[in-house]
Amino acid sequence: MVLHSMCRFLGAPFSRRRGERREEPGSGKAMARGVAYVSPAKLLAMARGNPRVAIIDVRGGGGGYQAHTAGSPHFPSRSFAARLPELARATTDKDTLVFHCALSKVRGPSCAKMFSDYLSENKEESGIKNIMVLERGFNGWEHSGQPVCRCTDAPCKGTCPPEPEPESEL
Repeated sequence: MVLHSMCRFLGAPFSRRRGERREEPGSGKAMARGVAYVSPAKLLAMARGNPRVAIIDVRGGGGGYQAHTAGSPHFPSRSFAARLPELARATTDKDTLVFHCALSKVRGPSCAKMFSDYLSENKEESGIKNIMVLERGFNGWEHSGQPVCRCTDAPCKGTCPPEPEPESEL
């Protein structure tokens, strides 16, 4: 039953073709804030040097990850709904939020949708224009060779040193 409900919940905003905007029922107009997917390479290009882009990590609680995107705040999916007002306050200076979990198949998209709905329903004053989901999640980000931070700071300050190159065997 829970799985069916989650699939039905996710089916509505993501059942359209890529790039197609969702329409508000009965209005005939596209919603101001839709949820779209973004590739790791495009996200890197968007985020590099742009302080108005935030990457939101919604992987499970515990914070014991060995790797993460530099500077990404952690809002575990388990407690996400209760922390919506906190996230809204923390991102007032952002115009693009990109959500991800490990694979961005369930938690990332559902948290992105939940936040979009929260902003709309609460008429939150926000400069957020784009709410996105990272294609293939953090695992896809890391496997595609994008920069990964391995600091143990909580929260990550975004000043992670580059990973050392693997030493070659002689």
